[in-house]
Amino acid sequence: MSDLYSQAGVDVEAGDRAVELMKAAVGRTQGAEVLGGVGGFAGLWDASALRDYTRPLLATSTDGVGTKVALAQRLDIHDTIGIDLVGMVVDDIVVSGAKPLFMTDYIACGRLVPERIAAIVSGIARGCELTRTALVGGETAEHPGLLGPEEYDVAGAATGVVEAADVLGPDRVREGDVLLAMASSGLHSNGYSLVRHVLAGTGWELEAHVADLGRTLGEELLEPTRLYTAACLDLAASHEVHAYTHVTGGGLASNLARVLPAGLVAHVDRSSWQVPPIYSLLARGADSDLVALEGTLNLGVGMIAIVPPESVAGATAQLTRAGIPTWELGRVGVETPDDVTHHTLVTGTKGVRGGAVAMGGSYRTT
Repeated sequence: MSDLYSQAGVDVEAGDRAVELMKAAVGRTQGAEVLGGVGGFAGLWDASALRDYTRPLLATSTDGVGTKVALAQRLDIHDTIGIDLVGMVVDDIVVSGAKPLFMTDYIACGRLVPERIAAIVSGIARGCELTRTALVGGETAEHPGLLGPEEYDVAGAATGVVEAADVLGPDRVREGDVLLAMASSGLHSNGYSLVRHVLAGTGWELEAHVADLGRTLGEELLEPTRLYTAACLDLAASHEVHAYTHVTGGGLASNLARVLPAGLVAHVDRSSWQVPPIYSLLARGADSDLVALEGTLNLGVGMIAIVPPESVAGATAQLTRAGIPTWELGRVGVETPDDVTHHTLVTGTKGVRGGAVAMGGSYRTT
C-alpha cells in the first residue's frame, strides 16, 4: 500500500521521520498538564488545572502566517516562520486577558522533506516556549499536485483561559485612558502580499544588503514576530490594564478601534515614534507614503495597552525591562466634530461598531 501511495507522490516514511526529528522540540513546551506525548490522534490537556477558577472562560484563536511563507521558501529559511505563527495566534488570545494553555498546528506541503518540516515545527515550539503555551499536537499533510514540491503553508489554533471577572476589553476603557505602544520587531506577518508586489515591481533582491537596514532585505523581511504574551500577562497581573489590541492585518487604527466603546475616540499621535527604515523603503518602492500604508502595515507598533494614567509610569518601566520598547502613543477622549474634520478617523472595522481612532500629526523617519 505504501509503495502505491508513494507512486501518487505521498511519502509516509518521510512523515514518520519528520515526527522523530521534532519530538524533542515539542516536548520542551509540555508540562504536567499534557498527557499522551506526540503521535496520538488528539492532544490531551488536563482541565483539572482550572479548578481554582471561579468562572473560567475559554478563549480560542486560529490564524496562519500568510504569504510571508513565500519569502521563507525563496530564501530556504524555515526555522523562524513558526514563531510568526505562534504570534499571530497566541497574541490574539492575550488581548482578552486570557492565559494561553495549548496550541495545535497544521502544515500542508507539496513534498514532505523531514528536515524542513522539523525546522518549521522547531520555530512553533520555540514560540510556544516563549509564550508559556503547550504544543499538544499537529498535522502534516502532503498534497502533491495541489502545492509545488517546495511549497507549504502553516496554520494553527490555540486555547486559553481567563477568569470572567478579569476579561479585558471595551467595557473597561474610559475617557482619559492612555495608549501605550509596544514596538514591533518589524512587519511581523502582515502586508506581505504588498511586500511581494513591491519586490516584483522594483526588482529588489532579497539577498541584497541595504545600508539603512544594516542587513539584507531578506533578513529584515523574515525577522520573526515579536511575542507579547508573557509581558502582557505579567503587566495585567501587576498594573491596572483596561484593554490590549494586537496590531495585525489592517494596521494600527483599525485594530485599535475594535477595543474601544462607542462614543470614545483614541487620539493617536503619528509623531510619537520614529518609524523604522523598512517602512519608508517599502513606501518608496510602492511610490506612496507612510499614511497610505498605515491601513496595511504596523509601521513599528505591534501591540497597544490601554491603561489609566496612574499605570503609565509603572507599565512603561515594566515593559521596557521585559525588552519591549514602549512609549505613550496617545489618549482616549470623547469624539467631537473636530475629530471628523481634522483627523483621519477610523471606525466600524471587522464588523465591530464601537469607538473610533483619530490619526493625527506626521510620521517621523530617519
